[in-house]
Formats: sequence, C-alpha cells, structure tokens
Amino acid sequence: MSEGPAPSVEPVEAGDVVELRVHGVSGAGAEQVLDRPNVQQVAGDGSGGFYRVRRGYPERTGAGGVVLEAYRWNDLPSGTAVRTLSLVFLLPFMLCNVATWMRPVTRTYPRAVKGLSRVLALSLTMLYVLAAAGVALDLLAWKCLATPSCLTGRTWLSWLGGQPVGLRLAVLSLLPVAAVVMVWRLGARPGSSFAAFRGSTVTEGSHQLSAVGQWDGAPLVGRLRLIHVAAAFATLDLTLLTARLAGGGSVAAAALLVPTVAILVTCLVLVCLHSLIDSVGPHQRVDLLCRALLAGAGASTVLVVVLVAADPRPWADGGSLPGYSLTIATLFATQTVLLFALWGVVLRERLGQPDGGARRGYGTPVLTSAAAGLAVAFSAELVYRVADLLDRNAPTADRLATGPPLPYKWAIFGFFLAVVIALAANAFMVVQSRPTRRRAAADAVARDFPHAPPEAAPRLRQVVKIVARAAFTERLESLGVVFAWLAGLGMATSTLGLLRLTPGPVVEDVTGVPAGLVEFGIMLGSYVIAGSVLVLLVGGLFAYRTMEFRRYVGVLWDLGTFWPRVTHPFAPPCYAERAVPELSRRITWLVEQGHRVLLTGHSHGSVLLAATVLQLPPSVCGRVALLTYGSPLHRLYERFFPAYVGGDVLRDVGDRVGWRWLNLWRDTDPIGGWIFCPHRLGDPPTVAGPAGSVDRRLRDPWDVVPPPGDSVPPPVCGHWPGESDPRFAAAVRELADRLRRAG
Repeated sequence: MSEGPAPSVEPVEAGDVVELRVHGVSGAGAEQVLDRPNVQQVAGDGSGGFYRVRRGYPERTGAGGVVLEAYRWNDLPSGTAVRTLSLVFLLPFMLCNVATWMRPVTRTYPRAVKGLSRVLALSLTMLYVLAAAGVALDLLAWKCLATPSCLTGRTWLSWLGGQPVGLRLAVLSLLPVAAVVMVWRLGARPGSSFAAFRGSTVTEGSHQLSAVGQWDGAPLVGRLRLIHVAAAFATLDLTLLTARLAGGGSVAAAALLVPTVAILVTCLVLVCLHSLIDSVGPHQRVDLLCRALLAGAGASTVLVVVLVAADPRPWADGGSLPGYSLTIATLFATQTVLLFALWGVVLRERLGQPDGGARRGYGTPVLTSAAAGLAVAFSAELVYRVADLLDRNAPTADRLATGPPLPYKWAIFGFFLAVVIALAANAFMVVQSRPTRRRAAADAVARDFPHAPPEAAPRLRQVVKIVARAAFTERLESLGVVFAWLAGLGMATSTLGLLRLTPGPVVEDVTGVPAGLVEFGIMLGSYVIAGSVLVLLVGGLFAYRTMEFRRYVGVLWDLGTFWPRVTHPFAPPCYAERAVPELSRRITWLVEQGHRVLLTGHSHGSVLLAATVLQLPPSVCGRVALLTYGSPLHRLYERFFPAYVGGDVLRDVGDRVGWRWLNLWRDTDPIGGWIFCPHRLGDPPTVAGPAGSVDRRLRDPWDVVPPPGDSVPPPVCGHWPGESDPRFAAAVRELADRLRRAG
C-alpha cells in the first residue's frame, strides 16, 4: 500500500496541540474540512489520508493556535463508480449485515438472533441464484426457446432454438454462475487498501464497539463466502435436478440429488456454528471443511450440468420449468417463517425491560425484513421485466407461455401494498404529529429569539417549520416496524402461487376490488420497483461524480459499511477495518512526538472517533480531547445499535479522555443531536456528573434578522459542518486550553 509522504516531513513543535478533523458522510475535500486552501497530504494514500496546510502559506493554525490536520476517508466506502453503483446490487445484503448489529441488549438469545440472521442471509443468496435461474433457465431456456414467436428477431438467442432441452438448460446455466461471480466481485475489496491494517486478535474490551476496527474480519468473511458460494451452486443444482427428475430422470440424477441436499444442509448448519466459523485467525479444520464444501459443490455442479446436457430421456411437459415455482414459493415461505421467528425472539427478549426505549432492539427484525422484502422485490422485478421483454408484441397465448411464475406476481403485489400502506402510514404520522412538533418547535424558537422584531415573523415561521421537520426523525422507528410487518406478510402471500391462484381473481373474490384494478396495481408496483432501481443507479452515479449529491445518497452507504461483515459475505467491505486503526496509529504517533491531540468529528466522523478512542492506550488518552458536532451517537446509534453503542459505551469514551469532551448540537439538525442531556445554555444539566457538561446547544440560525451590511438573515445550518462558526472556534480554544493544563 502506498503510504504517501512520511509523517516526519511535517515538523511540529513539541507540546503543540494538533486539531485532527474527521469529516462526516458529506464527501468533503480536505480544503473544505480544514476551511483552508492549499493543503497537502502528509500521511496515508488516495483512499484515506491526512492533510495539512502547505508550509509557507498563512493561516496554518486554527483557533487557540492549534495545528490543523484533516483525515479524509470518504473514498474508503465508495471511491470508484463501480463500487458506488454496486449499491443497487448489494443493498439487500448490506441491510441484512447491518441488521445483526442492531440486535437488542440480550444475554439469553444472542446466538439465536445471530443464527436466524445468518440463515436468512443464506436464503438471500439462494434467492439471488433462483432469480438468475428464473431468467436463464425458466424464461429463456424452457419457455422462450420453445416458442417460435419469442425467437423472432432475436439472433442472439435463436441459435439455441433447435437444440435439445437439456443442452439449452446446460448452456444457459452459465448465466447464474456468472451472476454469482459478479456479486462476489462486487462485494470484494482489493486487499492492498486494508491488508496493512488487519489485526490478529479480537480486542477483549468492556464494550463491543471497541472491537470495530481491531477485529480481523477476513477469516470469518472468507469462511462465509465459501459457504454462500457453495450454497449458490447447490441451489442451481437443485433447480436443474428437480426439473430433470420431474420427467422421469435417471438413477444418476437421483444420486446427484443426495450430495446436493447434503451440501445445502451442511451450509445451513455451518452458519449456525458460531464458535467454529467465528474463530479468529486460521482454523485448519474449519477452513479445510469450508474449502472442501465449495470444491464439492463446484464438482457437483459440473456433474449436474453434464448430466442435464447428455441425458436423452424426455422432459416433463408444462408451461414453466418443472419444480421452479415450487422452489421459489417454498423459499418465500421459509423466509417468512424465519422473519417471524426472529421477531418472536426479539419481542420475548424485550418484554419486561423498562429502559425507556420501547422499540430499542427492534432494528434487527425490522432491517432484516426490509432486506428480505427488497431482495424479493428486486428478484421478482428482474424476472417480471425480462418476461415482459420476451413476450412483447407476441400473441396472447405465447405471452402466457413466456410469463413469469405466479409467486413472483404475488411478490410484486405484496411489495406494492406494503409500500402504499407504509406511505399512507407515513402521511398519517406526519399529519398527526405535526401539531405537537410545531408547538415544541415554536416554544424553542420563542426562547431563542424573545426580542425578535415584527418584521422577522416570516423568518421565525420558517425556522419553526425546519425545527419541527427535524424532530420527525424520532418517529421513523414506528414507520420501520410498520413496513417490516407488511413486507413479511407480503412475502407470505407469495406462497399462494403454489395453488395456481392469480392475485386479481383472489382479491376480487375476497374484497370485491375489481381484478383489473389489482392487475393495474401489479403493473404499477413493477414500475415502482424498476424506478427505484433506476433512482439508485442514477443516484450512485451522481454520488460518485457530484460531491454535493453524495451528501444525501452516501448516507446509507457510509453508515451501512461502517459495521464489519458478520452475516452476509457479499455485503460491501467494512471501511472501519482500515479507518479506525489508521486514526489510532496517527494519534498515537502524534502523542509519541510530544503533541496533544484535539479530535474533532462531524456527523459520522464522531462515530469513527468514538470507536478510535476506545482503542487508544491510556497513556495516549491522557493527552487527547474530543469535540463532536452534528453527532448521531445518541440520536441514531444508541437507539438503533443498543448492544454496541449504549450509554455505558459513551460514558467510557468520556472517562478515557478525562471528560475533555464537548458536543455541539442544533435543534434544526435532523441527524445529529445531544449525547447525554438536551439542556439549553444557562439551564442546569439534567444528568449528574461530568457527563452533564458535555452537550452544548447552538442557536440556529444565529439570528432571524439581516446583520448590518447584509440584506438577508443568517442561513439555517442544520446538519452542515460548522468549522467557521465562532462558537466552534470557542469550543476548540476551550478544549485546547484544558489539554495544555492537563500537562
């Protein structure tokens, strides 16, 4: 890995305070973070590096005479257009991985939560393969190549039209194999960027967050990857063998079914054996078993493809690939059962725990349901769109022959209903909570500007709206629960496809809604899914090319890839595995050179710094202070990741830095907020001890009337960084003085 210039090229007087700034998910450049032009890189590389103002230029120091330095990490989670666009394909896998980290604080069922999550993750890989098989084997090889009108004008496909069924299936089975290889590569990261930062052991800290960045996840991810790829090959084998045996297959086909089922069962068992696959470092027996499993699955796939191509026996008649609809519906039903089992485990754990957060710990089933719902919707839309493309302008009879399986139509219908009802619930919650949020916002604004002149009334109303809108973040949990349950019920309805029931007539018989309206809803739901995919693709492209747009699109990506991969190996790599150790090394080096370090983190940068502080040696922590602003540590992370970022973790961070910690927050910020107590400046803190002096609320905007010499009032900052704010500079000076007095 290219380390860039050695840190020693930037001399600093011993005893000086270095302010190390860490940006959030905005994708800001080093010049913006430092609020200075003419910067140069002094350590790191192009993906993650440390920057300072060039020597010889003025204003090289900040408030209180601190030496300015910035850590720019935004290229670690994205960096290239391919990795940014891969958000579309890896989104369900990423959500499934993050969901495991959102588990409740539990001593009774942590292994059950992890086991169910990993089995569900394995089912998403199987669903991905079945979707690819639905396009390649069911729509193309089985239906389209047997329909003359479907081959008309398609020279890229017609060359297989006259071939035997087995040969068509064997040739087009290469497409699902290629799909597995593609998603494997999208979820992989070149090792050169992270290899130098991998640890060898798991840190046994008092909190789980202390392991993020020190835990070497490569062995676990490698084992999970082998297991998932083996399950993918076995799923493809099962699809081909089921179709072959439906027409009276040979003894060889029945014999190959045994190792195929055995491989799938072994994969399911292995992902639940946490003590084995979670082993730190190489584990000869487990690693050998995983490699043997993949080798066996690969060999079995080769044999199955050869058998399917060479077997001269006739194939079963039917409109769809024999057994495919049954396999899909069975997988949907299994996922539904797993989701409700996960809900049951979490609900049982949450009963009788009066911790003030009724919905804390529900993030695991909520996000897992969202991941499964999106995976089902994306898979159904892929098959549905390809079927629509193939039967376009074809006679009605041929359209029915090349249409998608019924479970996919039910899946799209269920997803559409879930989205519609969730949007309706969102609209209801917005309207229902608006008076309460407006009253609270009006009270806060009135206290901030008690002497505002009458001409400031329009500006005051605008600020009230912004504050009320920012307060809606606390109500997103309820919406997540609603959508999760609806997504689970939508997946359950997909099993009706087993009964050869179509959504239109069934809904009309039960509810009286015309079947034509239901079919219109399915079509509209299909276009909604396609539009969502298109938005993600375009958003990912603009997030890569436009820094301002990345502020909005990159939030999900950066937050999702902060956590190590412990559930799904095809999820995007965890950039904290490099960023946290890199920050820790730099801070330690600065302290060893005789400097004191003031860590300032905006938004998600404050989360990186909290994890870093938990890893610093006590001798280093004694010369470190912490300034956070726009921080989601309490508002999002403590609420959604209670087992890893609880109040005890945040107090430990404060203890380690000797409570030289200030947190700046604004009412207008929809993401960041207070950490320990939300008291206003001048009011007594509601939390005893040093934690009560950490949070400092900033009035936003600074004023509601134009300052002298200006024609417009000061802007509302919200979640934007505030390095140029005089109050930020005052906090820097205060912490720098406290560091100097600490010796």
